[in-house]
Amino acid sequence: MTESKMLKAGDVKTIEDALLLIDQRDIKRIKVAATDIDGILRGKYINRNKFASILTTGLGFCDVIFGWDCHDELYEKDSITGWKTAFPDALGQIDLSSCRELPLEENSIFFLLDFDSEEKHAKVCPRTLLKNVIRQGKEMGINFDAATEFEFFMFKETPQSVREKDYKNLEHFTPGMFGYSVLRNSVESEFYHDLMNLCLDMDMEIEGLHTETGPGVLEAALLYDELLKTADKGVLFKTFTKVLAQRQGYMATFMAKWSGKYPGQSGHLHISAKDNDGKSIFYDETKEHTISDEMRWFIGGQQKLMPDVLAMIAPTCNSYTRLIPGFWAPTQATWGVDNRTCALRAITGSPKAQRVEYRVAAADINPYIALAAAVGTGLWGIKNKIEPTEAIAGNAYEVEMEKEHSFPKTLDQAASRLKNSQAAREIFGDLFVDHYSYTREHESAEQLKAITDWQLNRYFEII
Repeated sequence: MTESKMLKAGDVKTIEDALLLIDQRDIKRIKVAATDIDGILRGKYINRNKFASILTTGLGFCDVIFGWDCHDELYEKDSITGWKTAFPDALGQIDLSSCRELPLEENSIFFLLDFDSEEKHAKVCPRTLLKNVIRQGKEMGINFDAATEFEFFMFKETPQSVREKDYKNLEHFTPGMFGYSVLRNSVESEFYHDLMNLCLDMDMEIEGLHTETGPGVLEAALLYDELLKTADKGVLFKTFTKVLAQRQGYMATFMAKWSGKYPGQSGHLHISAKDNDGKSIFYDETKEHTISDEMRWFIGGQQKLMPDVLAMIAPTCNSYTRLIPGFWAPTQATWGVDNRTCALRAITGSPKAQRVEYRVAAADINPYIALAAAVGTGLWGIKNKIEPTEAIAGNAYEVEMEKEHSFPKTLDQAASRLKNSQAAREIFGDLFVDHYSYTREHESAEQLKAITDWQLNRYFEII
């Protein structure tokens, strides 16, 4: 780079680039963040002098981000951090290639952190977990691209008003069941355009944006990219969609299912694979449906281990309210060719388009952990040449699978299944499996403390 060229965030590849960009634009503060176990961005502003110093030394970041839940409640049991270790700093490393603009009147730039220099934090850091799965693929000569799709409900509410209303009788962004509505996206075009422009400016381009079936629900398909970049984009999309919405007086939710009246919100993952020469390893024109042996084994591993790793894909108690028949979400580890009733949808036809859609995922995923699970189990399938069941044609909800393909029904059941999975330990490591399964047990235990509206309505008077 030369000083005569005005740099953009996407030009940053080296420390020198980052410092030059800051000087050229006289940026006074930089935002950095890492994701916690739940996929929530935890970050801070730092001034330009501090930022310059951490580019080589790393940033000390309190490891409590791996020791609390989504509401900052500390886990009762120490795992990799806690009262016994006094919540020390973990050493976060800036990923220069993650540099992005912060276009919402911040005149600043943003970087992602991960924790891969200290053994215990590296083994539970979601971003580093995915990097380890990517490394496993590269060791086998396989490189992955992926894309994410997120459905989310929008409301004419604020963080204050939803609390005042106790999350009841919320006003939808738009009324009625208007899937793929040109009327709605034309009337509300200002928000659509603002969101698409924001995502373009922040290097997480939306390929398609439309209304889904439900009042005020949208679906965004993000443009595919390399696996790690796709996960980065997914995390940033969820956060900054909420940011834009709240700045305009709205709220967006990425819960798996916010209301029993409507279908849940998906977070489907599309995964393709190629060799070191860029050739698809999933496509073989000599095979049925052009599905190569590697693609078949990949699906086989995903299918066999899906019940084991479901807690990594369905990470909240709310996730399991979506996984019921008749609501466009799978209920068993099934697969089929272009079959949207299955948990795994093989999309075939050309080397460029050949991919697997991992449909069990909802919008509440941590993209790093979900993609690690989806790809890691597929790689395990290729390594072990795992054959899937027969592909399902027609309605997968009407097919009774073997018990081994049934999903855990609740988060605590899923956490137990993960904890006892030797294959998951082989793929993701003992420390991650132990720590993550414990965090899901904690989440499940928190739900048991709640007195729900359903309980009050059912028992208050009659019992």
